[in-house]
Amino acid sequence: MHEGETTTDTRSRRRWRGPAAAVGVIAVIAMLAGSVASCSDQNFSFLRRGDAVANANACPRPPSVTGAEFNAQEAGLRQLRRAAFRGDFFAQLELGNRYAALRATDKNIEDPIESAVWTGLALANDEGFAPINRVDRGGFGGWRPVSRYDDCRAWERHVAYQRLDGQLSRMTMEEQAEVRNRMIYVLSTQDADGFRTLARLHDALYGPFGEPSDNREAREAQGGPGGRQSDPRRRGFYSAVNLFPRNDVDAYLYNYLAVQTGDVGAYVLLRDFERSTPARSRYGAFVEAKARQWVPPYEFYPNEAPASGVPFSDESRPRGDAYEYSLGRMTELPFVHVGRALRYLGVTETVAERPTDLSARQIQTLEAMLGHNMESRLSNIEMVRAVQLAAVNGSSEAQLVLAVMYSEGIGVPADYARAFHWYSQADRQGSPEAKFAMSTYFALGVAGVADQDKAQAVALRIDSALAGFGPSASRLQAVLAQVSRSQRR
Repeated sequence: MHEGETTTDTRSRRRWRGPAAAVGVIAVIAMLAGSVASCSDQNFSFLRRGDAVANANACPRPPSVTGAEFNAQEAGLRQLRRAAFRGDFFAQLELGNRYAALRATDKNIEDPIESAVWTGLALANDEGFAPINRVDRGGFGGWRPVSRYDDCRAWERHVAYQRLDGQLSRMTMEEQAEVRNRMIYVLSTQDADGFRTLARLHDALYGPFGEPSDNREAREAQGGPGGRQSDPRRRGFYSAVNLFPRNDVDAYLYNYLAVQTGDVGAYVLLRDFERSTPARSRYGAFVEAKARQWVPPYEFYPNEAPASGVPFSDESRPRGDAYEYSLGRMTELPFVHVGRALRYLGVTETVAERPTDLSARQIQTLEAMLGHNMESRLSNIEMVRAVQLAAVNGSSEAQLVLAVMYSEGIGVPADYARAFHWYSQADRQGSPEAKFAMSTYFALGVAGVADQDKAQAVALRIDSALAGFGPSASRLQAVLAQVSRSQRR
């Protein structure tokens, strides 16, 4: 008590301080509560800094399958790739982290392109943004119960956007195109679901990676006016947002390809897409022709082997009855064609005519090249991959065989666009058989792939005959005989 101050004055002051102090305490508590609740809402960027905050917001991870030894690391990567190819959101995130070499033990497998691919696929995966158990948080700082699972996924996507944007901003245009093409390939192996995701990636009505446009991470990635320049959320993630160019034609194309898989839901979504804006329905005929010529960017995932020696294995597997049926028909293909592919790849020194001609070590060599588990048993999918791998690496024989496989639906589903593509590749290397096959395409006319062109068909058959291909020469003689008879008449 100050000098001259009475007991009554002191009591009076305490009465007035009490309510003010209480209001102040409540305000502070509300602010802190709002801050904590908003941490998952991502409104306070200063709470993001530091490992403690990151660990508090990140989703829990299962025990790591990767040990310090090289063999354990390779086994862990392949296990993650199998799950990631099947659309596992957390496996895709983890692969992005591994190839980004966030841990010192992963420095030997560091690959920014591969890391960006799987981080981008995680962002495009609806398992990462579709609400599971979301509860209305209410006002005043969010006092209502919340879904921790939705919160941690939102945090994971925020971090993934940041990392992907940083990686893409340091890449050349060619490297960004490689990221985009690998993502397109992986999604194209997932049937209708993958094509629908590709459609959303190109549709301006959705967020940058196909999420709803009002998604929190989508808005953050787009950026916005009025924010501080030091706040990365306001600047947006320009490189990540512009990885996939937005246009109605590509969005329509991938919706159309989803319908071609036989998925009923894809048909409903395509019709909804056509009605969404007046101009879109006018692209129908153009997109239909383009879809007939569409082929994925790769025959299989580029199995490059980085300095670590761990190849980028293709873990896509046949899906659906059509794929299983065509794979079962691999027994109809004479094994000598597989044997020639294996010799071209350096797996064998001579051409194996039967599967039993291969040793266990030779089969393991092929499995190691493909990034498959070494089981010493040649499967149908591995025989298909052997032909594909030889074709991709420049074998004109394998290119011709692969074209026939696509024409007949042996080992792979029938696909005239891809068959014509591989006939064209073999033709560029001077294959007379490929020229003859292409002449048949033009003679009969395969709509959208090789429209009927009799003159082009005759020109190809002449080239094929001059190159010494027997059936073409005999057909050419028959054509010339018909012409001479017409002249005599």
